[in-house]
Amino acid sequence: MKSLDPPDSHYLSGAIGWLGLGNWQEADEEFEKIAPELRAHPDVLEVRWQIYAKAGKWDKAAQIAATLVDMQPNEPGAWISLAYATRRKPAGGLLQAKMILTAMEKRFPEVWLFPYNLACYCAQLGLLDECQEWFKKALAIDQQTVKRAAMDDPDLQPLRDIMGGTLWQRSE
Repeated sequence: MKSLDPPDSHYLSGAIGWLGLGNWQEADEEFEKIAPELRAHPDVLEVRWQIYAKAGKWDKAAQIAATLVDMQPNEPGAWISLAYATRRKPAGGLLQAKMILTAMEKRFPEVWLFPYNLACYCAQLGLLDECQEWFKKALAIDQQTVKRAAMDDPDLQPLRDIMGGTLWQRSE
């Protein structure tokens, strides 16, 4: 797909900048300046997803993520975004999000976010044995990144509770 040209590329950059500042309302205003015929561009849709996510509009975020999955089925971030929004949308939930990532995890064996998020979902569902397996798999893919992400992740608190407050051995 062709890249965006000015001024639309500038509007998209402006929206990204506002998101970086934590202001989804201004990001949305900047986004609305993008030509309507370019709003189906994957780069534009990814920013739209971020705006909806920051706004807590999870149904709309899930719709955008589903569109991205259809457009780019080999893009792992699209699947992660779909699961993330599905977990939070009113008609969604942890089980639906878990099903999405479980179905796709084998397709992306080097992406730590799949087993990591599956560990989070399992922890929240009380499936602590399964949670531990997913967490170990995530650590095996990218130990340092997973350790940083897990440090204060509230989703993993049930796992920390059964492991004595830490998710790895101190000697690691």
